[in-house]
Amino acid sequence: MKKQHIYPFVAIVGQEKMKLALILNIINPTLSGVLIRGEKGTAKSTAVRALADILPEIDVVKGLPFNLSPDENSDIIRECLSVVGDAVSLGSLETEKKHVRVVELPVGATEDRVVGTLDLEYALKKGEKRIEPGLLASAHRGILYVDEVNLLDDHVVDVLLDSAAMGVNTIEREGISFSHPARFTLVGTMNPEEGELRPQLLDRFGLCVQIEGITDPNLRVEIMERRYEFEKTPESFIGSWKADSEALVQKIKKAMALYPKVNISRARLLEIANYCLEVGVDGHRGDIIILKTAKTLAAYHGRTEVEQADIDQAAELALPHRVRRQPLQDIVMDVSRMLKKTAEV
Repeated sequence: MKKQHIYPFVAIVGQEKMKLALILNIINPTLSGVLIRGEKGTAKSTAVRALADILPEIDVVKGLPFNLSPDENSDIIRECLSVVGDAVSLGSLETEKKHVRVVELPVGATEDRVVGTLDLEYALKKGEKRIEPGLLASAHRGILYVDEVNLLDDHVVDVLLDSAAMGVNTIEREGISFSHPARFTLVGTMNPEEGELRPQLLDRFGLCVQIEGITDPNLRVEIMERRYEFEKTPESFIGSWKADSEALVQKIKKAMALYPKVNISRARLLEIANYCLEVGVDGHRGDIIILKTAKTLAAYHGRTEVEQADIDQAAELALPHRVRRQPLQDIVMDVSRMLKKTAEV
């Protein structure tokens, strides 16, 4: 079978805000994903697959469809073994290395396909649980990519966002339930012209970016040239970007290790709170996401203290879809400009 070549993440021209939002979610999965709004043909899916391709391989328990880490709680591993009919003891488990997966969710996916199903007939006959894992099992420790998320059934979107927030997926049928880890980076894309998400669902995405086609002729030419070279000699093209890709991977690894050590002063926390109040954000999720994003940005830049620039940039990513707006008004994408107007008034 011919190997499928993945376009290098670092070779993508422009779309810096989208790339940054994806990287931040890899460093800190508790950011609850990113919603990418914009027209088609702007490298959304290319960026997601490319980022997953350069990430380090992960250790998984061999033979299980849940992408479980060998360091997972032994009770969780034992429970997952039992529901797929595998009688292997914990002492004889094998591990293997796998690439981080990008699991794509089709628009017509049902709840059972996403969550998984219980074999009720087997449960009634044998008195034991048997399940058919869903897409959330495959997405654990990976990336769940949902194209046209605004066209999905609202209930399915609710399930996705609940799992992304809690890190757990629960399958319940006729009084029988089973839960398994489901920690993943959620990436949703949508074209606003095809309809919006409900505000309650918008708010559950940690970050939001608006992307458009590049209008600079020189950059458009660069996109064409790079794509042509990639399709003509993919291995050579990928090789030419290998050093940059490895540098990014190392930067991400260092940021993940540094994040728990990042501090933020109370004065900075007050700035975040005032930021959210001044632009009109309901609830407290916006404050918390800005805090997490600012700390992640500091770690990404190799610092252990959050600076004002981190908060400003975090607000640009975390607030656009949370700003209170009038009916039929589009999402406010330039939060800094809105804050400036509010201050002038």
